Amino acid sequence: MSDIEWTEQTWNPVTGCTKVSPGCKHCYAEVMAGRLQAMGARGYENGFALSLMPERLEQPLKRKRPTTYFVNSMSDLFHEGVPDYYIEQVLDVVKKTPRHTYQVLTKRAARLPDFFSSRDVPKNLWLGVSVEDQKYGVPRIEHLRQVEAAVRFLSAEPLLEDLGDLDLAGIHWVIVGGESGKGARPMRPEWADSIRRQCEEQGVAFFFKQWGGWGQDGKKRSKKANGRELGGRVYDNYPLIPSITVA
Repeated sequence: MSDIEWTEQTWNPVTGCTKVSPGCKHCYAEVMAGRLQAMGARGYENGFALSLMPERLEQPLKRKRPTTYFVNSMSDLFHEGVPDYYIEQVLDVVKKTPRHTYQVLTKRAARLPDFFSSRDVPKNLWLGVSVEDQKYGVPRIEHLRQVEAAVRFLSAEPLLEDLGDLDLAGIHWVIVGGESGKGARPMRPEWADSIRRQCEEQGVAFFFKQWGGWGQDGKKRSKKANGRELGGRVYDNYPLIPSITVA
């Protein structure tokens, strides 16, 4: 099982990445990759350098129980260093396993409309973009909206500022979370609540993942101690999952 609250398993046919925006500053995957490299873990010999892992492509094929996979928790599938042919191989596995649901999250949103201009998004793949601030994150929403996906979602984690008024047309799900780990930057309650309110007004499922290293009272403590309540309640909403016929 995954420690990520909104998925069940992670699948990493690519590892490693490079920083592109403020949300990357304290990348948890970079820290984890360094630890795994120090432990001599297989697949992390290159640390956090971008690496294709074709030997991992067949992993979901071997799992019979329907499972929700977060694809590339340790990388970005649409990183400029990942060639189109390899993304196609990943999507081929997705198509071969309609019993599973796959969640792909990227900060390279500008690549999405071009890549999918001549390709269909598999019905069992949820496509999302990171939206951590107004300058870098919010413009990614329009790139995502240009792609026909059964589920389009936003991950506002780490949420670094008030995102302002959001146009959520065509968006099905929004995840919000604060930053955790060393050097975590605080998230203000009104930023998260503004997104929650806009999701309710625009009919979008809202999921509050965590406060992270700073609580809603502005005090620094462990992620577990800060919990997952926003305004006194837990928000675990998911989008309506499209019906998929399993072959």
